[in-house]
Amino acid sequence: MPKPIPMSRRRWIAAWAVLCAGGLAATAGLNSSAPRDPLPEETVSAECAEQIADIEQQLAKAEQEGKEDGVLAFSRVHDASDDCDDELRKHFGGDR
Repeated sequence: MPKPIPMSRRRWIAAWAVLCAGGLAATAGLNSSAPRDPLPEETVSAECAEQIADIEQQLAKAEQEGKEDGVLAFSRVHDASDDCDDELRKHFGGDR
């Protein structure tokens, strides 16, 4: 088995620091030089847009009636042909 090249602890730390600094500089350079393409706006299907509009109407109606502090529940027949779960979460901020 070959003997490892002896290096002091300071040299290892210095080599590690130089590699880290080089990596950070390279990453910063690549991030600043890459043109950022605007994200394409996602289109929502007509059925999902209709569901979103219906829910917004119900929310506005509840707010006019003074029920804005309550819990609103919606039930819809699940249509397997067009699943709008992701669109509803994105529109109404389901990641909260």
